[in-house]
Amino acid sequence: MNRRTLLLAAPALLLTPRPAPAQPASAPVPPTSSPFTPVLDSAAALAPLRTVHVAHNNQLVAARAYNGVGLDAPANIKSASKSVMSALVGIAIDKGVLESPDQPIAPLLARDLPDDPDPRLAKVTIGNLLSMQAGLARTSGPNYGRWIASRNWVRAALAEPFEEDPGGSMLYSTGSTHLISAILTRKAGRPTLALAREWLGPVEGFAITSWDRDPQGIYFGGNQMAMRPSSLLAFGEIYRRGGTTADGARIVSQAWIDESWRVRTQSRFTGDGYGYGWFRRRLGGADVAYAWGYGGQMLYIAPARGLTLAMTSATDAPAGRSGHRDDLHRLAAALIEAAGTG
Repeated sequence: MNRRTLLLAAPALLLTPRPAPAQPASAPVPPTSSPFTPVLDSAAALAPLRTVHVAHNNQLVAARAYNGVGLDAPANIKSASKSVMSALVGIAIDKGVLESPDQPIAPLLARDLPDDPDPRLAKVTIGNLLSMQAGLARTSGPNYGRWIASRNWVRAALAEPFEEDPGGSMLYSTGSTHLISAILTRKAGRPTLALAREWLGPVEGFAITSWDRDPQGIYFGGNQMAMRPSSLLAFGEIYRRGGTTADGARIVSQAWIDESWRVRTQSRFTGDGYGYGWFRRRLGGADVAYAWGYGGQMLYIAPARGLTLAMTSATDAPAGRSGHRDDLHRLAAALIEAAGTG
């Protein structure tokens, strides 16, 4: 029986408990048994899976590590960091560092524009970058290696030819969110990591442990960001609570969360909706916003069920082509169903 069949083997499998790995003494200790336990037991069949953290109604209710990985060892969350970049933009707008999602990017990145820019560059907005609708050729997928081998990632992203008009179809591109990091750095006059630590620092349990930079020292917007799985969960909980910490301190505006989760386009690969750095779909009978990073670094939020799920996986294979992403969607759906109606 293969791992996908095993996860889907339904009630009989989900009711067969397996012992959970020991947790580090420093990790928060959730209840030893909960409605989520059988589902998490079954998830041991997923070879790439590393950790799952479950928060329900403001409480950590389950946490599991798989395949010999420490429960709270830092993980590279890959493109799930695009959702963090989106949060930083929303905060920057609230603080007056940026004007709005409709702000054109060309004046903000003027020194890195091509010598003879396509007139359409003048129409690209911050919102277009966040929703992957800039229209510029992708720097992800088969073009990724060429892009990061360039001497100046910002200039290289801006020099890509247009494949769509700005605001057109979704062209998933890490270059777009890297341009966001460059914009934040220049407008705020501080590195993006410093902004993240200041603006998201009040969130209990949240910390970025490491983050790569480009040749000019700009932190890599939308990739190569490491944090503990519990930090990823803490970030998701901000959004589930409508933008506040557990004690009510405002971090992100509710208006920005609403805008970020509003579907503006669809992925050509999955058909899922996409907003500002967040995917949207229904899972387990609930509307879900989720972040997705290469290999299966996932953050699912189901506000109506009071549920946030953080999952990390191995980073040596694409989750989409391997089927692991779909396994994680099914795992998330089963956990959402186990949560009941909240």
